[in-house]
Amino acid sequence: MAVLEKFYAASLPADWGYVDMDTRQLIIDTAEKIFADHCQKNLLDSAEQGTFPQDLWEKIVENGFHQLGSAGSGTDAADLYAFLKVCGRFSVPLPMAEVLLSNQWLGNVGNESGSSFASIGRRNELSINQVPWGRSAATILGVDADSHQVTVIDTPIVDEMNSNLAGEAHDSFLLKGGERQIEVEDLPFAQMALARTNLIAGGLQATLDLGLQFASERSQFGRSISKFQAIQHSLAVVAAEVAAAQRAADAAVDALGTLRFLDEVSASKARVGEAVGIVAEQVHQVHGAMGFTYEHRLHHFTRRLWAWRDEWGNEFYWQAMLGRRLAAMGADKVWGYIATPG
Repeated sequence: MAVLEKFYAASLPADWGYVDMDTRQLIIDTAEKIFADHCQKNLLDSAEQGTFPQDLWEKIVENGFHQLGSAGSGTDAADLYAFLKVCGRFSVPLPMAEVLLSNQWLGNVGNESGSSFASIGRRNELSINQVPWGRSAATILGVDADSHQVTVIDTPIVDEMNSNLAGEAHDSFLLKGGERQIEVEDLPFAQMALARTNLIAGGLQATLDLGLQFASERSQFGRSISKFQAIQHSLAVVAAEVAAAQRAADAAVDALGTLRFLDEVSASKARVGEAVGIVAEQVHQVHGAMGFTYEHRLHHFTRRLWAWRDEWGNEFYWQAMLGRRLAAMGADKVWGYIATPG
């Protein structure tokens, strides 16, 4: 329960004591306060230049967020994914999905001192690639698409430093033999896809918020551009896509630990991937040329959305996965399966 006590201490006046509040909402509220104060544009710009946001990481550890979903933390996997949505809304430049899932898989509750963390990348025969902030991680985990086994490098040495489309550090590590293996119950590739799904859902919400704010503040021909029907239509389309993405992400989280998990992840990752293209296009059009400048905040969200959409399987990968699984059921069973979840 130490994690929950940290959330209460961060969120409530000292004289309130331990009160009965919704744990997940408490996590969300605390995270929003911290990220609103710390995830400013200058921090994101610095992270894209290769500077690890150590102060933000220490704040994460101080408030126990690195332990979410781990055994003994008093929180569950749904709390973990709710927190990742908040991370997506603020473009948090830390590998929080990788930290939280690696803690679950390794069976620990994180490092209290904040001096070390683990990160996760995609494994092939020779290397583990696309590891967020692998250069700063103490342990590297490698996942492939079809295996429940995860490769663990306990003393990682960076082979190549790279970055993704968003400028986030993504590094590669060679497999030299002798790495250990652990077994994960729910397919780890799908769990990583679900993590990206929730980050995307949060990022989509933030992108919509930026579009609404800009439309209300920007004036043209003597009135706010939010009064123009074309702008209203664009933002309505965006709002519908964001709502669909949120529901898809929630449905996949609800399927954790069930036989439908892989199918729900397939549907949700594909749906949020489709939403990314529509939302980014429409909100950039609302912003006009200003939205494409590096000085504006919008690109920090849309570039992450484009990057996350392709990581851990894009929409075409998951659509094909879902299609094959439904086709294998046979025509007589598909509709019943779709119409009666649970």
